[in-house]
Amino acid sequence: MTGVGESVTDPYLWLEEVEGERALEWAKARNEVAKRRFATSERFGELEARVLAMLDTDTRIAYPGRRGPWLYNYWRDREHPKGLWRRTTFAEYAKQDPEWEILIDLDALAAAEDENWVWGSAAVLRPEQRRALISLSRGGADAKVVREFDIEAKAFISPEDGGFYLPEAKSDFAWIDDDTLYVGTDFGPGSLTDSGYPRVVKRWHRGTPLEAAEFVYEGEVTDVAVSAGYDRTPGYERHFLGRATDFFNEEVYLLEPDGTLRFIDVPSDATESWYKELLLVRLKSPWEVNGTTYPSGSLLATNFEEFLSGARDFDVLFTPDAHTALHGYGWTENHLMLVTLEDVQTKLYVLTPGPDGWTREPLADAPRMATTSVTNLDRLEGGDEFMLSTSGFTRPTTLMWGSVGGGVEVLKQEQEFFDADGVETEQFFATSDDGTQIPYFVIRHRDRKGAPGPTVMSGYGGFEVSRTPGYFGAVGMGWLERGGTYVMTNIRGGGEYGPEWHTSVLKANRHKAYEDFAAIARDLVARGITTHEQLGAVGGSNGGLLMGVMLTRYPELFGAIVCQVPLLDMKRYHLLLAGASWIAEYGDPDKPEEWEYISKYSPYQNTSADRRYPPILLTTSTRDDRVHPGHARKMAALLESEGHDVWYYENIEGGHGGAADNKQSAFQAALVYEFFAQQLMKQ
Repeated sequence: MTGVGESVTDPYLWLEEVEGERALEWAKARNEVAKRRFATSERFGELEARVLAMLDTDTRIAYPGRRGPWLYNYWRDREHPKGLWRRTTFAEYAKQDPEWEILIDLDALAAAEDENWVWGSAAVLRPEQRRALISLSRGGADAKVVREFDIEAKAFISPEDGGFYLPEAKSDFAWIDDDTLYVGTDFGPGSLTDSGYPRVVKRWHRGTPLEAAEFVYEGEVTDVAVSAGYDRTPGYERHFLGRATDFFNEEVYLLEPDGTLRFIDVPSDATESWYKELLLVRLKSPWEVNGTTYPSGSLLATNFEEFLSGARDFDVLFTPDAHTALHGYGWTENHLMLVTLEDVQTKLYVLTPGPDGWTREPLADAPRMATTSVTNLDRLEGGDEFMLSTSGFTRPTTLMWGSVGGGVEVLKQEQEFFDADGVETEQFFATSDDGTQIPYFVIRHRDRKGAPGPTVMSGYGGFEVSRTPGYFGAVGMGWLERGGTYVMTNIRGGGEYGPEWHTSVLKANRHKAYEDFAAIARDLVARGITTHEQLGAVGGSNGGLLMGVMLTRYPELFGAIVCQVPLLDMKRYHLLLAGASWIAEYGDPDKPEEWEYISKYSPYQNTSADRRYPPILLTTSTRDDRVHPGHARKMAALLESEGHDVWYYENIEGGHGGAADNKQSAFQAALVYEFFAQQLMKQ
């Protein structure tokens, strides 16, 4: 038997029954097998305890979200495993041990309501900040319950008392004023897209039932989602609406008071944003305007009202080159902050509009082999202040505060959680099959440079997600301290070199991302860093699909693989949960011409009982309502039937993130590195 081809009835479809009794018993039985093999040793217990202590410690930086004078924070520790939502002032936050105002104790709430609540988000109504819309999920799912919260009273407002409440769904919502929301949710049959997201947007007034909300707009069932919002910048208040026709294309409109829509006529794959009189457009494909072609990855600026009236005069704020891409941008009150990636290393700039055009100055020096990001910009009430967050593979995060035109000072610095003495970071480039140079980082102790050693390489390569250096405490404890080498890859499909780094491997070109990862695996061996027998690979979600392809197409390159919350059955992925929203990334398997190329790599359709595969650990979550747990379940069952060395672990709670609390996160981190230690280090 070779995989589950399209002419073969899938014998494991019953494993797609998420909470089916038979499927859950199957999962629990394999959990016990994995636990007995990997989670019973003293070494496992010690690592799990160390990771949990890191996640629970109160010495971690409490990263804030700034809203004017308030800094909000969601916090979990040993005493509060589900977490606290809290706030403080900047003056208090700057202290070594700040006092926090506790707004919601999620552990107490879950106990009182007998629900396994997992924190989602908080949408605070500004400027008064007296009310918030709180999103909570059961067990970590993407679907959330939305409840209105009185910040001053520190209590939820029941629907009976006039509070807004949305039952469990993948809802989208936004405040308009104290008594009005934009809301997209499950209004009943026909109100959701094929992807399971809102197709209809309504305006909901306090004191009226949800079913009486006023219709605003509806998209097509084949869209990904529609949404609406309100920009409350004083003097420039604007209502807007977005219709995502697929994962990468969106039509954006201004919503006029009379209900008419004014289309913002930029390419649908571009990202547009506005602030006061300015419109910014970040291009993801070349755009020809009045005889000028602006390249993919550019950032353009123009007067918003003049643009709506037909003018097409742009200031070019950023143009990419072969080594440099735009990584992020955001406004202070008077300045635009830019973060660029130059060969996957960050640089920071300040751009300022003026009567004679724009000026550009460096913001601050960013250390090499690290990532520096600009955070906590508040253009409405924050002046020109900002925060910088910097971390590297062996460099714990440092949080700094500054103001444009002033200095930068350290606010907080995290402790080291593993022994990084002698551990060094290097960057190399591998040559992919088509000649493209693919960067990757190697993190290892300097004493490991003399001979090949056990190595774990990680990858993702999709959805324009850039992977940049950061402090991975669990990797350090579980792998680097044991003498292992860790590799972070920057294969195509991500955004490390701008939009084309992503678009070059969409659909029929997907194989190039897999060739990139395989090229790095070969390059690691050619450089003497490791051997194929000592080389492991790990990835999750789209990276889990990457791992499935490595197993079935390149098994000879690896000694062990960990495949987390993966897509694997690419014949049915678009029929399961949010899968339809990813057709723009992978293609539509219902179209014969697109299934032709998908079928060549889809892991579930390409297993073989006659090939030798490296040992694989598959993990997933029952409550993952984004990537269906059936992918991992079915693949594990199929590999078992073919006689391969496969291990399986399913977290019953946790959603797509894999864990609902720190204890689960620590267990799964320890499980991964104990698996690699046994397979690659033979310990």
